[in-house]
Amino acid sequence: MTKIAILILAAGNSTRMGEAKQLLPYGTKTLLEHTIAQAKNSVAEQVFCVLGANAETIEKIINNDLVFIHNKSWQDGLSSSIACGVEKVRLMGFDSILVMLADQPKIDTFYLNLLIETSVHYKTKCIASDYGTRNGVPAVFPKTYFEELLSLKGDQGAKNLLNATEEKVIALDAQDKIQDIDTPEDYARLLKK
Repeated sequence: MTKIAILILAAGNSTRMGEAKQLLPYGTKTLLEHTIAQAKNSVAEQVFCVLGANAETIEKIINNDLVFIHNKSWQDGLSSSIACGVEKVRLMGFDSILVMLADQPKIDTFYLNLLIETSVHYKTKCIASDYGTRNGVPAVFPKTYFEELLSLKGDQGAKNLLNATEEKVIALDAQDKIQDIDTPEDYARLLKK
């Protein structure tokens, strides 16, 4: 059986939101707790969460049996959080890592399992989410790509890797699941639905 970890990226300082969006209420939980619950209910072996800005506050509020990874260089952008998380997780014997964001509440356990199951059949390929015009996360990266993830720079994350050739990437239709919550308007739209 393939050993897979989920890495939730939650290190940003939510500049456009004006407050820590990880802690915004969503149903009976916070946005981050909702994401953690979806990940923990999946078939993945273990769930990790990368924190940066507001790490202490978030950890106090999120009382979850979860391994938090602290990205001291969170200001360097998404890539630094991916690299920081992969650095910790790769030494634990995982065959692949599913990277997801804390601010995509429409991503559910069913979709995470679909990504994971697809990765089991295509062990050498990245399994990305098709946004329509480009590919993005959530995405599964086999360990052959861990070194490449460790060398990422800037705020682009793994965008270039996920939009590489079909030899490297299989993209699944994310349908209406991709909805980032970046601004108060995004959050208001989410709560309306």
